[in-house]
Amino acid sequence: MSLHPVVAEVTERVRERSRDTRGAYLDRIHDASVEGTHRARLSCGNLAHGFAACGTQDKAALREGHTPNIGIVTAYNDMLSAHQPYERYPTFIREVARDAGFTAQVAGGVPAMCDGVTQGRSGMELSLFSRDLIAMATAVALSHDMFDGALYLGICDKIVPGLLIGALSFGHLPGIFVPSGPMPSGISNEQKSKVRQAYAEGKANRAELLEAEAGSYHAPGTCTFYGTANSNQMLMEIMGLHLPGASFVAPDTPLRDALTAEAVRRCAALGKRGENLPIGHIIDERAIINGVIGLHATGGSTNHLLHLVAIAQAAGIALRWEDFDALSSVIPLLARVYPNGYADVNQFHEAGGMAFLIDQLLSAGLLHGDALTIAGTNLAGYTKVPTLAESGELMWTPVLKESGNRGVLRGVSEPFRADGGLRMVHGNIGRAVIKVSSVPDDRLVIEAPAVVFHDQDEIKRAFDRGELNRDFIAVVRFQGPRAIGMPELHKLTPTLAVLQDRGHRIALVTDGRMSGASGRVPAAIHVTPEADDGGPIAKIRDGDIIRLDAEHGKLDVLVDAAEFAARTPAIEDLSKHQHGMGRELFGMFRRNAMAADLGAGVL
Repeated sequence: MSLHPVVAEVTERVRERSRDTRGAYLDRIHDASVEGTHRARLSCGNLAHGFAACGTQDKAALREGHTPNIGIVTAYNDMLSAHQPYERYPTFIREVARDAGFTAQVAGGVPAMCDGVTQGRSGMELSLFSRDLIAMATAVALSHDMFDGALYLGICDKIVPGLLIGALSFGHLPGIFVPSGPMPSGISNEQKSKVRQAYAEGKANRAELLEAEAGSYHAPGTCTFYGTANSNQMLMEIMGLHLPGASFVAPDTPLRDALTAEAVRRCAALGKRGENLPIGHIIDERAIINGVIGLHATGGSTNHLLHLVAIAQAAGIALRWEDFDALSSVIPLLARVYPNGYADVNQFHEAGGMAFLIDQLLSAGLLHGDALTIAGTNLAGYTKVPTLAESGELMWTPVLKESGNRGVLRGVSEPFRADGGLRMVHGNIGRAVIKVSSVPDDRLVIEAPAVVFHDQDEIKRAFDRGELNRDFIAVVRFQGPRAIGMPELHKLTPTLAVLQDRGHRIALVTDGRMSGASGRVPAAIHVTPEADDGGPIAKIRDGDIIRLDAEHGKLDVLVDAAEFAARTPAIEDLSKHQHGMGRELFGMFRRNAMAADLGAGVL
């Protein structure tokens, strides 16, 4: 199947826009790679430090310097359920490497905060900037010139983007991302959501809410709703950095261990003469566009309008929001996974998962099938499903051509929507993004008076006072990267959903984030310029009529243009946020933060 003309056009536009920066990046990693194995050029003292703590077998191999040494960059901690299975991975990886005749070492660890724990807390103000800190820590880990390739152990939110940005700074090295898989399904996400809304209305107590939450988040593995963590896994697979079918295999199973072992062996193979394939070559314009397409086709996390832009930039590629928008018009929505449907990622995987999704998109010419991958195949190799033979050997078989559950996953001939799940909106308030994949069709256009807030907790207090039983658009500002680090505002979701369920026409406009779990309430997020940068959102007043039109991509305050231009932007005293422990350490990030449409962060 020939490539869809819009996909081809957008890719060429990105390639042309990136010609100079991509060329400079490729020159840099070429210069690094032609120098050969850096470990061989270390001084005797440097090298002795590098293998001093190793066992006899590994020490001998490293001393000779003729076999690959794989660096492990790990985001393990056992507070983060998705990362708890990584505890035993370094030992397992070293054993696989020794059996195959090479070595592996933990190169370093990176921070791994849990956004689920920090939601609504001051710690969430550190979350987005932790991506750049993770990238820096990854570069520190790889800076010792001891490694011929790297395995990246990370799953969640800012962690995978940070690891990948850091990996691309050492783009001459081969690299593979190694997932650990989702936890078993607990109570349904819909049931959990109902308890959350009941609690917001005072109809459920804290014990009942905690019971529901504990029934959902209950075991090692990734949370099973389709937020940023699982969107990360989708992206790593469709961009060719996972082994085929690896994303959603359960933790601590024979198949998961077999996939991890194969990833170790593949990483060593990718560094050999003749098959040398560094990560900086895999992540090219085709891979980036494939990632955007996967995001649209699955209704993935809006956080990736920040992260994919930053990842692309790290590879010398200039991705823009208008590229997302152009692709959205032709990419069908093929998956419905909570909060865009009733299912979780385990049900998505059982229905055919990534192999079915990729097969369908390739069949319609909606992916770059010739993109490079760590599997040694083009993307067609990712239409196969990993299984274990009776002998225990890892093998891949073609995915079925029919979905195993049409309520969760569909083919291109019968999509849930003809267009993607993400849209851009713009107007006199600025530019923003809205996730429409779970928004009812009759809520795609909302026109209502503004109610302005400078803190998400203010909305809950106004709700409790009975002030919000009406149509309105909540404007929550001074939440951007320069103001307070652009925290996610998930505390808003239950309250606004209750009001929408009561029949009110509700929407949200904010320069903050809502991640992959914004739900059914229309939310124009990532508004840029942000309020703290003097953006027009800072001029909105209570009672101004706002029109959010996701169908036509418009976001406007319906105020006379001259009057609106003459208004003085509001100013917020942000010192009240200084009580957040650790926040003062991130002053550099806040001062230098990019706008949302440039990927936020500072890299």
